[in-house]
Amino acid sequence: MLVSTVCSLPVFGQLAPLEGPVPPTGETPAAEGWKPVTVVSGLEHPWAITWLPDGSALITERAGRVRVLSADGKLAEEPVSGVPEVLEHRQGGLLDIVAHPDFAENGWVYMTYSHGTPRKNHTRVARAKYADGAFTDLEVLFTTEPAKSGGFHFGSRIVFLGDGSLLFSVGEGAMADPAQDMGQHWGKILRIMEDGSPATDNPFHARIDAQQEIWSYGHRNPQGMAVHPETGKVYATEHGPRGGDELNLIEPGKNYGWPVITYGYNYNGTKVSDKTSAPGMEQPLVNWTPSIAASGLAFYTGDVFPEWKGDLFAGGLVLKQVRRVKFEGERIVGEETLQFDERIRDVRMGPDGFLYVLTDERNGKLLRIEPD
Repeated sequence: MLVSTVCSLPVFGQLAPLEGPVPPTGETPAAEGWKPVTVVSGLEHPWAITWLPDGSALITERAGRVRVLSADGKLAEEPVSGVPEVLEHRQGGLLDIVAHPDFAENGWVYMTYSHGTPRKNHTRVARAKYADGAFTDLEVLFTTEPAKSGGFHFGSRIVFLGDGSLLFSVGEGAMADPAQDMGQHWGKILRIMEDGSPATDNPFHARIDAQQEIWSYGHRNPQGMAVHPETGKVYATEHGPRGGDELNLIEPGKNYGWPVITYGYNYNGTKVSDKTSAPGMEQPLVNWTPSIAASGLAFYTGDVFPEWKGDLFAGGLVLKQVRRVKFEGERIVGEETLQFDERIRDVRMGPDGFLYVLTDERNGKLLRIEPD
């Protein structure tokens, strides 16, 4: 969610070991030795990018279009045909897009999007075969229940786990309470098989009072998710309200606390909760207050910036930046800021070893991060 940078709490970033937040450390230092290079502009509020084996890429625009970027960096004039029907309303629209890990063999591309009407809507997951500028064989794999109203907190990111299943994140619809309600999909990270069928080893699959797709719960609006390239562990970022943005290590069956515990405040300055911790609820690895408005998330795996290898890069909408979260093994040891002039919506590794970001603007851009 887009949030205010004004906050009465004098904290610019809280770094933490795995057991939870530590006292504030002051402003995050600026990352050095990099520069943004515009690959392409003219994208209308782009949301996500995925690369294909031939070096081309597909980019979603929130209004419901998918654009094709050729391997030589040219944007096709015509959008991809066969895109599912999308509700474009406030934060809703066409959201994440990810090519199947075996795309070269099966041609599947997966998308998340908002669907329905402003008064009755859902987050959906669909897949389609892609070739030559067109989607075919479109399948709706999943629809959140129950329907909600309004145009806020749809999520949503997708990651594949490598076991024939995928995770996707869903916001709590700006209603708070559904995040703790196991009978609803809202405010959860969900897991299904790649064909849309239930994953029968999900932690709450056998509970009659719980939605069987739930993997973790107590989330506000998670819009960044990434799998560690070596450990396979899943990390996610989510929006707090006025402060309290979080980076979490996502584990099955865990409760991440919203709205019972939070480091954030309501937009009017009052407390959301008088608790920042509670038994049975997870602490964030990093708590950002004021909010960075956490968006896309990616581990750096390239060789262009050797000192960045293994670190996590988190986009920030409202502060127009990317945070480099530095890891030593599985321990977070610091942060740096890559500052931009535009809102950052997505952060992805490219097949060429460069880090890429999408700017969420009417004239949005794809930027490549290069050594300065």
